Amino acid sequence: MKIVNSAEVGREAVERLLTKKSFDEVELSPKIREANKKIFGEDLSAIEIVRRIVGDVRACGDAAVIEWTRKIDGVELKSFALDAEEMSSAVERVKPEVLASLKVAAENIRRFHAEQLPKSWITYRGENSLLGQAVIPLNRVGVYVPGGTAAYPSSVLMNVIPAKVAGVGEVVMCTPNANPHVLAAAQLAGVDRIFKIGGAQAVAAMAFGTEQIPRVDKIVGPGNIFVTLAKKEVYGHCDIDMLAGPSEILIIADEAANPEYAAADMLSQAEHDPLACSIVITTSAPLAEKIAAQVETQLQRLPRKEIAQASIERNGLIVVAKDLDEAADFANFSAPEHLELLTSAPFELLPKIRNAGAIFLGAYSPEPLGDYLAGPNHVLPTGGTAKFYSVLNVETFLKRTSLISYTRGDLLNAAQDVIRLAEAEGLQAHAAAIRQRQ
Repeated sequence: MKIVNSAEVGREAVERLLTKKSFDEVELSPKIREANKKIFGEDLSAIEIVRRIVGDVRACGDAAVIEWTRKIDGVELKSFALDAEEMSSAVERVKPEVLASLKVAAENIRRFHAEQLPKSWITYRGENSLLGQAVIPLNRVGVYVPGGTAAYPSSVLMNVIPAKVAGVGEVVMCTPNANPHVLAAAQLAGVDRIFKIGGAQAVAAMAFGTEQIPRVDKIVGPGNIFVTLAKKEVYGHCDIDMLAGPSEILIIADEAANPEYAAADMLSQAEHDPLACSIVITTSAPLAEKIAAQVETQLQRLPRKEIAQASIERNGLIVVAKDLDEAADFANFSAPEHLELLTSAPFELLPKIRNAGAIFLGAYSPEPLGDYLAGPNHVLPTGGTAKFYSVLNVETFLKRTSLISYTRGDLLNAAQDVIRLAEAEGLQAHAAAIRQRQ
């Protein structure tokens, strides 16, 4: 576990951690490249593979989805849609206590996001002229849910419930595996239709529409590099939520912090992915040593020890800062996905924080609480993008339309200003459209 005794050195280290290649420059592992050669007949980069699949699905619809699913996943698709019998059979396999916890999480998420709903508004100007803004939900949203070895029902709740609270007309979901926990979450969240496809072909199908899969206005949800690149490729044909990278946690800890808690919270992110990033910045050198020792001790007990250890060795770091002001500056510089304030007075430090996806205040608000149950969304900006990007929320699924209604008298009062500005830009037809009404 690396410990750095200067915030300046720590800042340089974090900058190295956060400086990453763009998604379409990511190099595939030799094992994946070899498998891809068998599928595609040549050694292609990830973006070349995605462009080929997306282009085929756009041109050929269902036939391309069937062909790429057969080639990549070894699955012969017949009907894409999950039927009611498959749904109920899967949900019946979920333990009652797990279903009960999913219901608690769903209700907390629903209540939290209901508070975010903005309102349409109108304001009057002049002699009964009005200006305003209409807030309108998207018509149809697509949610991607990964298959693979892990299942993430929490991500289903986090992506679907805000869309439903926003008033989205229809939510469709694509997932390659009918995992019972995922399907139970989909049922609780109110997913309208589920399709049993995955990968870049699923993203392309939702973006362009096929014979069986409807075209959506926006695609949300996590996925591997191929899914992420497919979202990037279709952006503009539809909207997307974000291009999310590996998970991150930054913990600010003073001398009052519990080293066991801090180590456990670092590992909660490290077990996600060997590329996950876990950092502590503390004002106490003795605490730094205790946290490092605890990380090593707790690592030994983890079923996903190999993944977590690789993450800690590659992207784990403890920085000793001179004071909490320096720690806050460090946090704002790194703009982490998750920021924990394990300090004796976290609410005093809070006003100094400007850049973070989500902030967890105090020893009893650990990051996993936000991942699963508290209610705020866990779909957060990564890789420093919290400097300019927000957590997924109800407004992710809304659009705004401006309203303008002038009376003749108010138009005449504004006419000369509009004409002057139009002529200054050399747009005579704009000016003439005003003059016609004088």
